Amino acid sequence: MAGSEGTEGARLRLPQLRLDELLEELQARIDAARGTRDRVRSLLEAVLTVGRELDLEQALRSIVEAAAVLVDAEYAALGVIGPDGTRLSAFHTFGVSDERIAEIGPFPEGHGILGELIRHPEPLRLAKLSQHPASYGFPAHHPPMNTFLGVPIRVRDQVFGNLYLTEKRGGVEFDEEDESVLSTLAVAAGVAIDNARLYEESRLRERWLQANAEITHRLMSGAGQSQVLGLIAERAREITGAALAVVAMPVEGTGSLTVELAIGAQAEAHQGLVLPMDGSLIGEAFTSAAPVVSVDVSTDPRVSAEPRRFVGLGPAVAVPIGTAEGVRGVALLVRPAGDTPFTDKEIQPLQGFAAQAAVAMELAERRRDAEEVAVLKDRDRIARDLHDLAIQRLFATGMTLQSAGRFIEHEQAAERVMRAVDDLDETIKIIRSTIFGLRSHDGTAGSGLRTGLVRVIGEAAQVLGFAPSVRMEGLVDTDVPQDIADDVLAVLAEALTNVARHAHADRTDVVLKTDGREVRLSVRDNGVGLPAEGRRSGLRNMAERAEQLGGKLDLGTAGGGGTSLVWTVPLGSGHHG
Repeated sequence: MAGSEGTEGARLRLPQLRLDELLEELQARIDAARGTRDRVRSLLEAVLTVGRELDLEQALRSIVEAAAVLVDAEYAALGVIGPDGTRLSAFHTFGVSDERIAEIGPFPEGHGILGELIRHPEPLRLAKLSQHPASYGFPAHHPPMNTFLGVPIRVRDQVFGNLYLTEKRGGVEFDEEDESVLSTLAVAAGVAIDNARLYEESRLRERWLQANAEITHRLMSGAGQSQVLGLIAERAREITGAALAVVAMPVEGTGSLTVELAIGAQAEAHQGLVLPMDGSLIGEAFTSAAPVVSVDVSTDPRVSAEPRRFVGLGPAVAVPIGTAEGVRGVALLVRPAGDTPFTDKEIQPLQGFAAQAAVAMELAERRRDAEEVAVLKDRDRIARDLHDLAIQRLFATGMTLQSAGRFIEHEQAAERVMRAVDDLDETIKIIRSTIFGLRSHDGTAGSGLRTGLVRVIGEAAQVLGFAPSVRMEGLVDTDVPQDIADDVLAVLAEALTNVARHAHADRTDVVLKTDGREVRLSVRDNGVGLPAEGRRSGLRNMAERAEQLGGKLDLGTAGGGGTSLVWTVPLGSGHHG
């Protein structure tokens, strides 16, 4: 009896155990379903969050953070593949502090496992990073990383970059579900990046259009060329993120370009420099009427070593201002060293902007020419009217008075009439002088110093055996009158001749400056210096020229033991406007 009762109790417990197991299995499946549902919801939320971002940098940061949260990884990174398709050009991280990043050093360029994903853009899941054949190791201060999951991000048909996840929390490995979730996020990330890029491009086009409209408005409002060139340089520098903007214009008839203005880093070192068309970066852009790119302008052979003016700068592009039919000048834009080189996508709108600016300058010049022609025609009409009407009437009146004077018997009255006739003759002379002035439109006085100086330098280069460095500052053609300009050129020619004969130099710097009050010519060389004795007739001539104009000649020793010659004369109140 007791045995039967025990058997019955066992039978009752067995179904109960099976029921418990079934309930536990059901609970596990419910938990799994709930977990899957929660994960799907998290994935959808991440996709929506990433898709809302229109700023590219912010979108990339959101993608990295969402990836780490979705697969429960301690560390995450997004590497952007550079234009060459073999290295990483940008790196965004999650889970590593700024202090630790600073200790580790430069971001990776795409070696080891990261390079494996670049070469083979397929999902990669590893239980231990160090055991993979492509493992490259970690730099000092890098946190330990073992488990790894990487997936590529594609934007349309191009691989934009890769998502890297390491150290799944809890010490477990990344599984297939993690890979599936991350691959799904990568698809959404590709769409978000594409949208952000398109938005960025549209914003960039809008900024270029606004800049063009601003330049056109300034020109049509009568702004001077220097103001407009400054605006072109400033807007181009702002939009492209350049550290330095330089605008160079041709010096007519010399085969040279002069830097009209420079804005930004080391601008002073560029202002007024005269550069050759042949062999220079800016000259190449001018003669080819096409953009010229330099990966690193500080080491580019097309840039002269002296004067030093690109320290700490790197990628550059020289863009012609104009079209193949007519180039008016060149804009040079330079970014800081280590920054990204200028791409075709950036250069195309920049080139269009420069071409539109040149068209606006052309239209403004045509408008000024039309206005000047209208003024000249009006002056001709006034001169013609004075000649055909006023002079003829005055002459007729004088003849009448002269004839009438013969019939006047009163002596004093006759004298008054003859004085009136003389006054009429004098008035006719004055009007004729005025007519001559109206018909004389010679406005060339004081011009040509810039061109003349470059020509003197070019002639001297053949004798010296090297080309002197040249810089011009101020309105040298406008402010310096012709008589003083002739003396400046004579002094420069004499000074360069002295360098060629006596200095034994291999470098000469020529600087011409004017502020509207005085003109200052400086010639420095790195030669043997002034001889203690010897002929000084050339120096005496230069000093006498300066003294006759109320100026002075200063001689001294330049840095490095050469000679420094500074010739300064005042322009006078009547010589500048």
